Amino acid sequence: MKTLCLMVLIMTLIFVGNPFCMAAGPEYIGIVKSLSGDVVVLRNNSSVRAEGNMKLRQGDHVRTGANGKAGLIFEDDTVIAIGPNSSIVIDSFLFQPNEKKLSFIARIIQGTASYLSGQIAKLAPNNVRLETPHATVGMRGTHLLVKVD
Repeated sequence: MKTLCLMVLIMTLIFVGNPFCMAAGPEYIGIVKSLSGDVVVLRNNSSVRAEGNMKLRQGDHVRTGANGKAGLIFEDDTVIAIGPNSSIVIDSFLFQPNEKKLSFIARIIQGTASYLSGQIAKLAPNNVRLETPHATVGMRGTHLLVKVD
C-alpha cells in the first residue's frame, strides 16, 4: 500500500510539476526533431530548453538564439526548419483528415524559416497560412523559404 501511494505521489509530481511532460496527450501536434545551439520553447508563460524529440503543442512558441537552429516535424509530415535568431508560433494545427478538419497556421515573428508542406497542404491548401508581421503567405506549392527582419 505504501509503495502504491508513493508511486501515485511521484507520478503526480512529475506530470503536474512539469507542463512539458504532458505534451504527449491529445494536444500533441509534432516534435522538435533536430536542434543545435540555443533553442527554447515557450508554453503557458513558461520557458524550457528544447531537446530532441520534445513534443510540441498548438500555441507553442519556438525561439532560437544567435547560434540556434531547429527542425520541427508535425503530425501531418509538415517540416519547418528555423535558423539562428528566429521565432515562430504555431497558432493553429488541426489534422483530422477523416472528418475533413484540417488547418495549419504558423506565425513567423522573426528570422528565417523553411517550410516543406505535409498532408494538410495537399488535402486543403487554402487552410495553410504562414503569417509574418507584414504579410500572410498562402500555400500553393510544397516548399517555401521566408525571412523576416
